[in-house]
Amino acid sequence: MSKSKTDKTKDASPSLGRRNFIRQSVVSVGVTVQEYWKHQKASPEPKPTASTIERTDWLRPPGAVEEVDFLERCTKCGDCLDVCPYQAIVHHSQDDTPILFQEKSPCRLCEDFPCIEACETEALVPVDSPREIQMGLAVVMHQDCTAAHGCNACVSKCPTQAISMNFSNFRVMIDEQGCVGCGLCQHICHSVNDRVAIKVVPARMTSSRV
Repeated sequence: MSKSKTDKTKDASPSLGRRNFIRQSVVSVGVTVQEYWKHQKASPEPKPTASTIERTDWLRPPGAVEEVDFLERCTKCGDCLDVCPYQAIVHHSQDDTPILFQEKSPCRLCEDFPCIEACETEALVPVDSPREIQMGLAVVMHQDCTAAHGCNACVSKCPTQAISMNFSNFRVMIDEQGCVGCGLCQHICHSVNDRVAIKVVPARMTSSRV
């Protein structure tokens, strides 16, 4: 007896189902591969970098007059940049005025201050000693400081001995009268620790130092 159409359909259904499943799987895999290669070839979206983020915590070179007067006197000639033996002074990305990034290359308080000597407009004025410099004021974030674990690198490197260790509570202390804001302490802390626990607040941001 010959099978009915219904019986033939029933017999064929499993085979057709498997073939359709395999075909759809192959197509799905192909689409996935195509999408993957599209994303691989596509140009990645630009990510913000430190150079594109405008900073405000930079310092003026040693001997800088008050900010308002500095901006009036500075001609952006770049002479102070050229004579800095440590290349610590750089141009501001927006207005080309001279600045320093203390954690990258702090002021080394040169004995003869060639940057001041090179300035012909009195945007940088002469000083009798390094202690007269007022670039900023160091501030310690004690919650991030590792002094209690034995770190005191900033203490020994401070050129004006404005940093000391309080051994009663193992805290780094700042002598505000002795600190000139050169940024060397921040540079050292940045070099030896995962977190920067000491930062220099620029003089133009501290009313007591301007």
